[in-house]
Amino acid sequence: MGEPRPDAGPNAGPDIGKDQCDLLDSLRRGRPAAGQDPVKRSQIIDGARRVFIDKGFEAASMNDITREAGVSKGTIYVYFANKEELFEALIEEERGTIFKNMYDMLDRADDLRQTLVKFGKVLSLKITSAKVIQAQRTVIGASDRIPDMGARFYERGPKRGHDRMVAFLNAAIERGLLKIDDVDLAAYQFTELCLAGLFRQCIFAYRTKAPSQEEIDHIVRSGVGMFLKAYGTERLAEEESHQMIALEAKR
Repeated sequence: MGEPRPDAGPNAGPDIGKDQCDLLDSLRRGRPAAGQDPVKRSQIIDGARRVFIDKGFEAASMNDITREAGVSKGTIYVYFANKEELFEALIEEERGTIFKNMYDMLDRADDLRQTLVKFGKVLSLKITSAKVIQAQRTVIGASDRIPDMGARFYERGPKRGHDRMVAFLNAAIERGLLKIDDVDLAAYQFTELCLAGLFRQCIFAYRTKAPSQEEIDHIVRSGVGMFLKAYGTERLAEEESHQMIALEAKR
């Protein structure tokens, strides 16, 4: 499971006492305690990002990351126990930056079709971005040797997003706008309709560039149309008809 943290051996007791003293001293002086400096942590993660992109997960070593980040090996082990832990921290940071607040738009669903279109376009755009494709490839490559890491990646990212979509669809069902027997399956279907082959083309490098906004818009609108044709109710059709009449009256 990667390069382990250097072991303190049988004399660990005094070291622990020293660490506690160092922690108190750091707090008194107003400096971050060992392993708590966000700037140093970010420096290590930035170095790791460059190494993982250049070498991939398997070939990257903690020595490589140490050199790239410009820190000592002792420092890097204060923050991360091994390469796997560092990689997962990097993925979590990237995910937080890329997907931040994306699912919040599902909390504002006055117009079901427009909400699905807006969300689908953002979802498709982000999933096919170069950063996300690179991260997915790295995780897939590492998951064969470390399946637990792949499972955690799915649970903390795609699974959470899927659960938010399930909750959104259930709310639409309660409003009488959708009729779905298997909501879990429908949530997966919606994602696939919004990507319509784009993810596979990107992950296998069949595409060398991310899809354009225009292409994504076309695919998502078509996918949402199919989704609502399959699961939309008469009440949804009536609401959309009224919206159309109101829009025409304003023109």
